Amino acid sequence: MLMRTDPFRELDRLTQQLLGTSGTWSRPSTMPMDAYREGDEYVIALDLPGVSPDAIDIDVERNMLTVKAERRPVTKADDVQMELSERPLGVFSRQLMLADTLDTEHIKADYDAGVLTLRIPIAERAKPRKITIGGDASRKEISG
Repeated sequence: MLMRTDPFRELDRLTQQLLGTSGTWSRPSTMPMDAYREGDEYVIALDLPGVSPDAIDIDVERNMLTVKAERRPVTKADDVQMELSERPLGVFSRQLMLADTLDTEHIKADYDAGVLTLRIPIAERAKPRKITIGGDASRKEISG
């Protein structure tokens, strides 16, 4: 149902951890994701802890699903001195090529406890169905 389009994701993630770089709109970081089928829906869960729901953009163009989110710094008082900052800030993005068997017109998105969950129904044409065999009730016999 889903094709990976970013073969170097793990290499990028390791590089970002080592160099401490954060994503920008022109070069966003990736976000962790799970994808699975649950009944007649395909479910994609993306980890976005600390991201405000209004900072998440979800777009579908043809079969390309794009999710972008931005984790902004929290405003602190003037007398606060940062001792440790490990939570990444910046822009995160994932692009997924969806199969033709998914109904991209009816995607549902929920955001709870830092997890964005997208539910994509399986298209009716892709669901298994029974084919009935039709026949002519009056059979003709060939004589010769």
